[in-house]
Amino acid sequence: MKTIKTIGLIIFLTGMAIWTGSLFMGEFKLTQEQLDSFIENKGIKSELLAEKLQKDVVGNAYGTFEFSGAVRGALEANNEYYDAQIAKYDAAKEWDKKGEQYQYRINDKDFQSFTFTLAKKAGSGFVKENAGLMWFLTFGLGIFGALMFIFPNLVLLGKPGIKNDHIYHNSATNRGWIAWVVLIYLVLFYLALYFYSDYVVNWTFILDPISNALNGGDASQWFVYGFMYCVIMVTMAVRMYIKYRHNKYQIVRTTSVLFFQIVFAFLIPEIMASLGKPGYDFKNAFPLDYDFFFEWNLQSLTESGSIGIFILVWGIVLTLVIVPVMVYFFGKRWYCSWVCGCGGLAETLGDPYRQHSNKTMKAWKLERWLIHSVLVFSLVMTLVTLYCYFTGAESLLGINTQWIKDTYSFLIGAWFAGVIGTGFYPIFGNRVWCRFGCPLAAYLGFVQRFKSRFRITTNGGQCISCGNCSTYCEQGIDVRAYAQKGENIVRSSCVGCGICSAVCPRGVLKLENGPEAGRINPTQVLLGNDVDLMDYVNNEQDMA
Repeated sequence: MKTIKTIGLIIFLTGMAIWTGSLFMGEFKLTQEQLDSFIENKGIKSELLAEKLQKDVVGNAYGTFEFSGAVRGALEANNEYYDAQIAKYDAAKEWDKKGEQYQYRINDKDFQSFTFTLAKKAGSGFVKENAGLMWFLTFGLGIFGALMFIFPNLVLLGKPGIKNDHIYHNSATNRGWIAWVVLIYLVLFYLALYFYSDYVVNWTFILDPISNALNGGDASQWFVYGFMYCVIMVTMAVRMYIKYRHNKYQIVRTTSVLFFQIVFAFLIPEIMASLGKPGYDFKNAFPLDYDFFFEWNLQSLTESGSIGIFILVWGIVLTLVIVPVMVYFFGKRWYCSWVCGCGGLAETLGDPYRQHSNKTMKAWKLERWLIHSVLVFSLVMTLVTLYCYFTGAESLLGINTQWIKDTYSFLIGAWFAGVIGTGFYPIFGNRVWCRFGCPLAAYLGFVQRFKSRFRITTNGGQCISCGNCSTYCEQGIDVRAYAQKGENIVRSSCVGCGICSAVCPRGVLKLENGPEAGRINPTQVLLGNDVDLMDYVNNEQDMA
């Protein structure tokens, strides 16, 4: 059994090494025809930029990073020249000439997309010419090796059930050196994907055939991300199926998040794009889908005919009607643990790290301040954006619409949700984003805390204080403290994943959707107050 695991680990690491090493393979050689086509399609007016690219890039064979550096260098040189011109005309108060210079300048945000597009045109070599073989050597070996490592560890351990065998003695699951290596790799992956996509263009070559089959176009860095997201979730879901095979709730819940991620978040948007329609994830509710009300999205939807109008109406109804109604009946678990892609990745890839969620009071206070601040930030950003969209103004109460959108997208959309939210799984637990940053989770939490039928009931008389429930709570809730006192758990942060119930050896915890009369304020100490206890008993008898 140990031999099988070792072989599986070697195969997996080999696939990962080839995947990482593919970034350094092949060469990039831009032709004049490709450059002319690019300039025409992008509507570039700067002759200086065309000359710089022709001189420094065209006809030269580069590696991945050299090519990106050469193109970025040309873009920077172009902007430095015109920035100097703008400053000169500004000093001379020659406004017409100053304004004219802006049309030759390249927006700094377009550096990455311009370089990526040119790299896609100029790329050649083994990776691009052998996409199928490279898929097998990367994804194929990675999946096969991971499954070989997973199966012996979980299948051959005897009877089903949760076994905490040395979870805090393993470098991978107790913030050891393996966990830190994983963190570093994940953080670097997200940094490259979000901010240096031109460096990972070889990854897109590997998935070009699959992308062309689904949407009729070559793969972008976001297609790579979406495809990897699904592959990782499916592979780690196998681990979930085996580990929690004694718990039907976990089996169904894992299947649900897989379905919604693969079908709704990946396949449907890709198929819609192939039909010339907006690629939309119909399960993605505002404010998690923070750019839903951005000008470019509203314009795209309104110009897409009836399907665009339907998406716009659906997005509003989903946020204002469906979400609160579903939370009332089922708690936030219906979304966070059954539908959401972020939650799906946290529950599959992040499951080995769930015990790292901080359970202290300081962490709880920080959680409440951060997540509600992000919610307020997203709402203010949306109000400013809509006001400026309908009035044509550039700011509201001194808040510039472009500035606040760029700030939110960079700090929250990229860094918090991506780099920190996923990259920090191995050290801070698998629900860092869901617990501290997701504005939709904050919105769902408000409804769940004050107007929902969902609660986790406890039976304090059977609790043996083993601590499994608290250890495995990914949301940082000290479940044992509630169980020992027989209190219902009604916390806005609870995502109803049900793992606390799954790992309880005594069946103390139970997820319920019942009448609101059965919800007990979680701050009440029931067993320490005879009056409260009698009220609780009477309520239970009434419900019976």
